[in-house]
Amino acid sequence: MKIASAIALAGLALASSPACAWDSFGHMEVAAVAWGKLTPTARARATELLKLNPEYASWISHTPAQEHDKIAFVTAATWPDFIKHATGYHSDGPDNGDRPPPGPEASQNIGYKDHFMHKYWHFIDEPFSPDRTALHNPDTPNAQTQISAFRAKLSDPGASAEDKDIKSYDLAWLLHLVGDVHQPLHTTSRFTHDQPDGDAGGNNVKIHCGSGCGAVELHGFWDDVLGTSAHPQDAIDAAAQLPEPDARLASIADESVWIDESFKAAKADVYVQPIGVGAGPFALTDGYKSAALSLAKQRVALAGARLANLLNEALK
Repeated sequence: MKIASAIALAGLALASSPACAWDSFGHMEVAAVAWGKLTPTARARATELLKLNPEYASWISHTPAQEHDKIAFVTAATWPDFIKHATGYHSDGPDNGDRPPPGPEASQNIGYKDHFMHKYWHFIDEPFSPDRTALHNPDTPNAQTQISAFRAKLSDPGASAEDKDIKSYDLAWLLHLVGDVHQPLHTTSRFTHDQPDGDAGGNNVKIHCGSGCGAVELHGFWDDVLGTSAHPQDAIDAAAQLPEPDARLASIADESVWIDESFKAAKADVYVQPIGVGAGPFALTDGYKSAALSLAKQRVALAGARLANLLNEALK
């Protein structure tokens, strides 16, 4: 069944700011992979926590009762992008909210009473330069600091109403951020003589990607490479066709390693011909697009397996 309310939620995420990774389809694929690998205990605890999300009723509206838990879990992975457009949420920080503001509010973990968008939580700009341009260190907080903080809270035995509210909030963010850091362009910024302040994870690199491709920036192409459907069931079906990740790699629990993998992939597989140095525009070849899709499928499958491992440990 195609779910109108879940489609609307996911569809809003498709139009989100440059701090989006994959699109809603890719994030739902990550969550669908993870759902299939959760223990019964972790599934039950995740389900109960997500019922506290303010959008839970819309996620399950018009869905069969037996599908509620899975659909809510999969759709929840889009919630941190959804709030970028939801009434009552506010962009915080400079550069349209893509940089953290000063002060403790940037890294606060207070649950659903927090109405900041925290766009800067979605990525970490590990820098590199092909032409020896001076580098800028990543801002903090960022995706790495927040994954660490959220998984620690989720593992905390606290069971008060406030604890549960914060854990629900953290779970929704983890469903999203684990996917974020497996997208290569969410872990880097390329510094060049023409772009001395970095290219914002490829957002400032223009492309032509051919017929049937609507992306005009390199980052947007990588966001959309897995597909653009906003239907949760489409993502669930696609997830079932992803390659099974290497068990040794899936067992790696350190988010800094995940980020380093994506950073290396950006340099080795994203910023390669026909992507030249500078702002472009660059015309993507069929070979580049095919290789990108293959890598994206591998990264999403691995993200889902790692997310499941994280949740099985935190929610046992």
